[in-house]
Amino acid sequence: MHATGQVAHVDLPAVPEAYRLNRALPGDIRILGVSEVTKDFDARFSALRRHYTYRVSDAVVEPLQRNHIVAWPRPLDVSLINAAAQTLLGTHNFVAFCKRREGATTIRELQRLDWHRSEGILVAEVSADAFCHSMVRSLVGALLAVGEGKRPIDWPARLLTAEARSSEVTVAPAHGLVLTKVDYPAPEDLAARAAETRNIRTMAS
Repeated sequence: MHATGQVAHVDLPAVPEAYRLNRALPGDIRILGVSEVTKDFDARFSALRRHYTYRVSDAVVEPLQRNHIVAWPRPLDVSLINAAAQTLLGTHNFVAFCKRREGATTIRELQRLDWHRSEGILVAEVSADAFCHSMVRSLVGALLAVGEGKRPIDWPARLLTAEARSSEVTVAPAHGLVLTKVDYPAPEDLAARAAETRNIRTMAS
């Protein structure tokens, strides 16, 4: 997976300049900005939602793009993919699409999942209040199966009734995925948001 909008926090005695931190990092990691935050800020638990894109091509992928776009060997129907994607929106137990982690919930609110073609590339825009491990890539893998005609439109939604990870879902390759943005609440709401996120969510709640 790649990221253009990753956020992290660290405790330091003073706010350093980004270029000084970048000197200590490998070339494929760069800090674009540094700012001071309140003690209530937690890069992971304070987040309101995260946004990802996924890129795949059912045509020829140029060599310079091969590390960022997944080459798909069969034609994909975007209208079928979007029809299936809309049935997954909302709050559900996405256990069929997740790798379980001890003590973590698989209940998530999927807020956006839509696809479009841009210069021959199929681009998925995915947003949720949080994602469990491998969830985006599993959703993509299921939808690509619909898009190439291997599965019916209602198949991904039927998996939402599963009680364990589905072996029928193929996890899409990691290199097509990019974390593009993380949204946070106002500073005065950071602590409450972090506390809410740390609570183990159930469908009854």
